[in-house]
Amino acid sequence: MELFRKQGYEDTTVAEIAERAGLTERTFFRYFADKPEVLFASSESLRDLLVGAVAAAPRSAAPLAAVTEGLMAAGAVFNEERRAYSRQRQAVINANDELRERELIKLAGLASAIAEALRRRGVRDPAAGLVAEAGMGVFRVAFERWVDRKEVRDWPTLVRESVSQLQKLLSV
Repeated sequence: MELFRKQGYEDTTVAEIAERAGLTERTFFRYFADKPEVLFASSESLRDLLVGAVAAAPRSAAPLAAVTEGLMAAGAVFNEERRAYSRQRQAVINANDELRERELIKLAGLASAIAEALRRRGVRDPAAGLVAEAGMGVFRVAFERWVDRKEVRDWPTLVRESVSQLQKLLSV
């Protein structure tokens, strides 16, 4: 992240990243498929966390409540210790079209995984897909707010607030 911040993402090479990490380029590629994956390597663990929490929600939970359980579980990742790093990471992503595209693909994958978890809970389509996409909308809004430099509230507060706003909008 320091290299990206100092030199810019485009001007930072895999060789420089590997050297900073004390690795060879060859070893770098054992861990990461490509340079962008350095910024997205934790996507699978986030997906597993979200899907696991959706699956573990009480059977009586409505679909949006189950998805909210997943979003709240992400607070284990989006905690105060990671906020500064997440702000830097998001700034790098926002400054690069290729990375913004990769992020959208990863978010679409999260939505698909959540929809599948809802289907396993007995939620039928199109409801499963619709609720999963709504949940990802909440995720994006809460995340954008959480990484904002002026924001001090924690992840769970921002998720609850965003879900509440969505529910109010849907009841109008």
